[in-house]
Amino acid sequence: MSELSAAPPRPNLVVVVLAAGGIVVSLMQTLVIPLIPELPGLLDADPADTAWVVTATLLASAVATPVVGRLGDMYGKRRMLLISLVLLVTGSVVAALSNTVVPMVAGRALQGLAAGVIPLGISIMRDELPAERLGSATALMSTSLGVGGALGLPSAAVLAENLDWHVLFWTSAALGVVVTALVLAFVPESNVRTGGRFDLVGAAGLSVALVCLLLAISKGADWGWNDGLTLGLFAVAVVVLLVWSWFELRTREPLVDLRTTARRPVLLTNLASVVFAFAMFAQSLVLPQLLQLPTATGYGLGQSMLVTGLVLVPSGLVMMATAPVSARISRLRGPKVTLMCGAVVVAAGYGLGVVLMSAVWQLVLVSALIGGGIGLAYGSMPALIMSAVPVSETAAANSLNTLMRAIGTSMSSAVAGVLLANLTVSLGPVEVPSQDGFRLIMAIGSTAALAALAIAAFLPGRHAVPAPTVDQDAVAVIR
Repeated sequence: MSELSAAPPRPNLVVVVLAAGGIVVSLMQTLVIPLIPELPGLLDADPADTAWVVTATLLASAVATPVVGRLGDMYGKRRMLLISLVLLVTGSVVAALSNTVVPMVAGRALQGLAAGVIPLGISIMRDELPAERLGSATALMSTSLGVGGALGLPSAAVLAENLDWHVLFWTSAALGVVVTALVLAFVPESNVRTGGRFDLVGAAGLSVALVCLLLAISKGADWGWNDGLTLGLFAVAVVVLLVWSWFELRTREPLVDLRTTARRPVLLTNLASVVFAFAMFAQSLVLPQLLQLPTATGYGLGQSMLVTGLVLVPSGLVMMATAPVSARISRLRGPKVTLMCGAVVVAAGYGLGVVLMSAVWQLVLVSALIGGGIGLAYGSMPALIMSAVPVSETAAANSLNTLMRAIGTSMSSAVAGVLLANLTVSLGPVEVPSQDGFRLIMAIGSTAALAALAIAAFLPGRHAVPAPTVDQDAVAVIR
């Protein structure tokens, strides 16, 4: 019997189902955005308490992503994918039934635990798809994070404006049920397993470090960057990460193989992922505010939430369209070149955004251009990661890469929040972000993309993504 399962009879269907799962999970993360200003009234709570509706999802996804990836390598990627989708559905139902802040935060945390769907999907593709389909399929799966976010905002805005807000979460639950059924019907379980013992100590240590780090980043602006709590969380994160790294290097079956992670292709790709995620999220913070600020500011466009969401739709569509382009460039020139091309396009998009922000069509152009660059870059990252890790560690390695993106988006949110809070102009009795603040964030986004370009330049030369083979040291458990 072959150590790998045979190629699925309908690879196109497998790709569609897995990509749909990624889009649903990323849609879940943006579903609540139209509700954020209304949450204190809807949940009868203080704004500081309702902010946890967003923060809980961020923290849960950060903790779950590396853990689920490792469990997928050990016990079955499809199995962990289904568990993640069940958590998504459960969290959506809890949120849909909520009218107070505590169950809402609990539901959003359960939704966040489903963040491992995208790296698990990429890993299943590596194990199951024919080699000639792998590049375009993993590129599409990798970009599904941005696609779902761009398409989810206008959809959520329409539902929130015309129906009861609970419908948003019932919709999320329904989509999760549909994807779960499709996975059960059409996605095979990979026979590539590592087996072994799960590193509970490593999982606990990494979880503590990530929660402290991301909590300090996401709440630092509210608490104060010089506040003792913020500084204390940063300090705990650093100390725990150092101790965790020491432990992981000495344990026989670590949660994260730091020696593999330190390989140049993996390390530099993960660093580039942080920077790209920082750049990608910047547009999500700038464009909606520019579109919705009153025209009385002289630079706001006075548009509705629906129009704002529609402006971001082309970005998601372009990301999806560039997935096969990304795969083709990677196949012909190598994923390093694709990543560098994406960085150049993103830098150009933000560069245009510095001067083109006075009309809706200009912001559509800027958003689409940035989306195209992100699609190229994100599409190349799985190829870079998978060229440098054994098949038995694919899910864990892709999960770590996804985690790096989450850290990048959190840093982007923190930086943009500080800048927009300090660069303001008066509009009657209130202060609103200034045009210079928006331009500065666009310039920082362009600079971040150029930094990613510099990082990518140090990647090894062309790598072809290898056909799925089992590493000699790995144990493949065949059912």
